[in-house]
Amino acid sequence: MFGYALRRLLSTIPVLWIAVTVCFFILRLAPGGPFDGERPLPPEVKANLAAHYNLDKPLVEQYLIYVGDVMKGDLGPSFANQDFTVTQQIMSGFPYTLTIGGAAFVLATIVGVFIGCLGALYQNRSADYWLGGGLLIGLVMPSFLIAPILQLVFGNTLGWLPVGGWGDGSIRFLILPIVVLTLPHAARISRLMRGSMIEVMSQNFIRTAKAKGIGPRLTVMRHALKPAMMPVVSYLGPAASYLLTGSLVVESIFGLPGVGRYFVGAALNRDYGMVLGTVIFYMVLIVVLNLLVDIAYAWLDPKVRMR
Repeated sequence: MFGYALRRLLSTIPVLWIAVTVCFFILRLAPGGPFDGERPLPPEVKANLAAHYNLDKPLVEQYLIYVGDVMKGDLGPSFANQDFTVTQQIMSGFPYTLTIGGAAFVLATIVGVFIGCLGALYQNRSADYWLGGGLLIGLVMPSFLIAPILQLVFGNTLGWLPVGGWGDGSIRFLILPIVVLTLPHAARISRLMRGSMIEVMSQNFIRTAKAKGIGPRLTVMRHALKPAMMPVVSYLGPAASYLLTGSLVVESIFGLPGVGRYFVGAALNRDYGMVLGTVIFYMVLIVVLNLLVDIAYAWLDPKVRMR
């Protein structure tokens, strides 16, 4: 297992390097600059700022300096907020992003697996149709449409929940954004789990378990659940990545103080340092999450380690 994990870890290094390189040159070659605005700065002020941030150097030299800083864990300065570095701002907002993204990940996995198992046990019955159809709403509707609907119904109309903000950090402020993030992934997981469970339940070892008099629920828990989880585990990596990166939009809608606030503000203010740092941070996060999923997949299926 250790050798497999080490091989997978080493294989991610070229991916990260290519991603950092592409993002750096795209932002550097994009029209405009970090100091361009509605009110142009005097040329001498602009030149001093460019020298301070190494923007007066050749592009290749800027790239080498930036890659060296990234390898040290420094994502560079923020052009718009000079009191804090990019790393400091990301670290201050990431706990909020991790809270709602992590909660949505756990909830989507539990709900999706549970409803998928029920759908397989009660295949083509009313419970299967109602549960699957209900979750399909979250699958076909984007989060930026579900969020204002829930805000209107549960916040403005019924007054049960706050429509936005972090407040005192209580669960009341987190319910709506977590539900918005959970719905589409719970729907996908339930569909994967249902199809996989139906296939597993038709295998010979399941028929043997039933012939021994084991009930359907115990058969699922003891014999069918682990092999049926294989497609779900392969989806959990991209799901976890999206729940943390896709929460940027949800954070903006609900006014949460996560990384999304810094990213959107940086994009509007042309803070290329913050935009690039956030993109790199999330790319590293995605690679790490996918690596963990690969390790979990290899644990569930030892044949994967031999490939």
